[in-house]
Amino acid sequence: MFNSDSNPAPDYDPDHDPNNDPWSEPQDDSGQFEVPDYFPDELPLFMPGTLVRHRRYGYRGVVVDFDMSCHADDDWYHANPSHPDRDQPWYHVLVHGSTINTYAAQENLIADATGGQIDHPLIQHFFEGIDTLGYRRNAEPWPTFEA
Repeated sequence: MFNSDSNPAPDYDPDHDPNNDPWSEPQDDSGQFEVPDYFPDELPLFMPGTLVRHRRYGYRGVVVDFDMSCHADDDWYHANPSHPDRDQPWYHVLVHGSTINTYAAQENLIADATGGQIDHPLIQHFFEGIDTLGYRRNAEPWPTFEA
């Protein structure tokens, strides 16, 4: 689920004039179009439903969601012993065999080729099933818990 609060896509404009469309003509003499800044430079390696393994800690899990950069606050980030670069995709991962979900930097994750199912109590909340490509994500948001 792509989430970019800082650069939302423009709203649909029913009064759009196609004769005055910045995408209809190249923006400079090179013939290149100017790409709006709400498009990421590169897509994340792992999509929701992808099985992953943490490089350092070895746990297996499944990606539920991602952010294009670290959205954790400074206190949380500085408490992280490895301090991965904040300017890379970060993933919300359900950890196999536990009730834990983690927030891991892309550089710390690799694809898990075992294909084994993930044992986590929130699997049924976020996913509809599993196939050869991984889990199939549904549209359910993160659950809210009363304090």
